[in-house]
Amino acid sequence: MKRRVAITGIGFITPLGSDKKLFWEASCQGKNAVGKITAFDATGFPSRVAGEVKDFDPSKYLSLKDIKRTDRFVQFAMAASRAAIEDTGLNLSAVNKDRFGVIIGSGIGGIHIIESEHKILLEKGVDRLSPFFIPMLIVNMASGKVSMDLGLKGPNTCVATACATGTHAIGDAFKIIQRNDADFMICGGTEAAISPLAFGGFCAARSLSARNDDPEHASRPFDKQRDGFVMGEGSGVVVLEELEHAKSRNAHIYAEIIGYGMTADAYHMTAPDPEGKGATLCMKNCLKDAGVALTEVNYINAHGTSTVLNDKIETKAIKDTFGEYAYKIPISSTKSMMGHLLGAAGGIEAIVTALVIDNGIIPPTINYEFKDPECDLDYVPNKARKADVKIALSNSLGFGGHNCTIALRKV
Repeated sequence: MKRRVAITGIGFITPLGSDKKLFWEASCQGKNAVGKITAFDATGFPSRVAGEVKDFDPSKYLSLKDIKRTDRFVQFAMAASRAAIEDTGLNLSAVNKDRFGVIIGSGIGGIHIIESEHKILLEKGVDRLSPFFIPMLIVNMASGKVSMDLGLKGPNTCVATACATGTHAIGDAFKIIQRNDADFMICGGTEAAISPLAFGGFCAARSLSARNDDPEHASRPFDKQRDGFVMGEGSGVVVLEELEHAKSRNAHIYAEIIGYGMTADAYHMTAPDPEGKGATLCMKNCLKDAGVALTEVNYINAHGTSTVLNDKIETKAIKDTFGEYAYKIPISSTKSMMGHLLGAAGGIEAIVTALVIDNGIIPPTINYEFKDPECDLDYVPNKARKADVKIALSNSLGFGGHNCTIALRKV
């Protein structure tokens, strides 16, 4: 029999903050965390707005040695993981660490160290490169350092599927516990890519919003005047635990993970399939895996990037999946408040989805002002809504045509 899996801990570093209570209040109030870039001088860049983490002090979580030997994306993951473990109430010394694994992915990895070491190579030569350059940039180091920091020796890997990374990591971890290869998993995503090179690359791809004079309204998923996504940064991880074990210790269970779907568009490097067939199949596969009917779904946390194509095609995919019932499902986009956290987005959005189930409140899609006839569903515009959500989906769609959906249920 497949084992059941609960979310018993959450941890995050986001532009909206890292305190659980304050983050949830800000989310429900529709607070905006997008502003003009301060991380570097963006003069001359077509886009100059981002969702930055401005209050992060790595010394609160890491030793000085670890700070010097890790890129910002790894530091985010280590901080979020410690918070998630603390949130579970688990005593790590009392659990079997051979049965406790880690899957934390990143879409881009250590771009800051790549930029700084490349400058050193050009200006000072190869002899001046850091011996930690490669370990600091590789994507798997978030999972590696978290396992080292916490002494976790179970399944350990990473995912790199662009904007679907965090959701894939959680789905993969769910399956590992379900098939009895581990009892606990820390999983999710992390990203710190607000740098001149990465930001400039997205500008060159014409992916980003150019609403530079009005940054607070730049991220506007499903709104007719959307003009691109807003880059964000941060980390979102959850602790998954075998359900009966969680119940036996009276753990707080945010939600149960009950389904996981993943597909490929097999269409284009950056653009989604215009028919939305990959995203549709992904949601259908997830619901089949969960064993629930279409009409049992009470909420969808959309990928909702604020790009012209994504929002239109995700809307079409939801309608193709649910038919007329799609118009009865509340849908919201977390990215409207903090931007698109790339590889970390799915982790944060899984956390928000679990908090929706746990608290009975759906955060809004802010900046929704002008209706798009091609985006005609219930996006919970601008104001949070009370709702008894029993079953919810969280969607992630990534460059490369990667589609991923997880299903959560109230326990």
